[in-house]
Amino acid sequence: MVFVVALAGCDKGKQSTAPTQLGKVVTTAAYEKYFGAAPPVDKGTAYAFVIYFPSSKEMGKVVPFPFFTFDEGSLKKVAVERLLSGMDIGSYQGEFLSVASGTRLLSLKDDQGIVTLSFSKELNAANSDDFARALNLTLHQFKGVKDIRFQVDGKDVPLTASANGSEDGTVQQPTPPRLLSVTAMRDKGASNVEDVNVFFDRPVDVKELKLFSKDGKPYEGDIYHSVFDMAAVLKPKDSSHFKERLPIRVHWKVVDKLGRQAEGDNVWLLEVKEH
Repeated sequence: MVFVVALAGCDKGKQSTAPTQLGKVVTTAAYEKYFGAAPPVDKGTAYAFVIYFPSSKEMGKVVPFPFFTFDEGSLKKVAVERLLSGMDIGSYQGEFLSVASGTRLLSLKDDQGIVTLSFSKELNAANSDDFARALNLTLHQFKGVKDIRFQVDGKDVPLTASANGSEDGTVQQPTPPRLLSVTAMRDKGASNVEDVNVFFDRPVDVKELKLFSKDGKPYEGDIYHSVFDMAAVLKPKDSSHFKERLPIRVHWKVVDKLGRQAEGDNVWLLEVKEH
């Protein structure tokens, strides 16, 4: 489910419909360094952190991505499993290394800051050093983590010097914001979609957003910000048009929380997912 708060299009900013007592967002220093202040939440306590994905374009480098969760207890496990699943999606396809097929996290144990990760035997394959480096950097951002230890197929695997290095010279600075994908959501078994999500690779303020059919006709409806400002959400007046792989021209202009700006006007093929 996508929770949204109202966004007024172009330069109007957010409407003042949010409750006066907002929730809390706990951020890691790494998140703030690469993506600035985290967007507020309406209620509860959220956690903002980064996951470092190993680059396939510049070997030995990692790229930080922002992630959010409301479950503090599973932070480390979520980060590790999400890293293993990769970021081969949307406009980032082909830009990151992938773990060997079948690689699984068997267990994660935290003994007074000594975190031991146990993986299935597949991690012994190519790129294991790159993923060890990414995992090491990802987990060290969390409070209380002192050391990371690896096991593969039940055997201890010492970190190499390159995998155990600091982020200096290893982390690529984020580029300007990128449109990630255009995805429509519908209820399971439903024929029509509920909304169309224009996903970005980080929290952004949307300055301009218009969606057009292939013949240039604008799609009408209300536009909202998603939770964590990671997407602009169109609630279309007529949802019957939006089918899998429908070409949609997206005109957009955004700025992230550190002032990096980006814009584009491109055709995207719609993805349709059920929830």
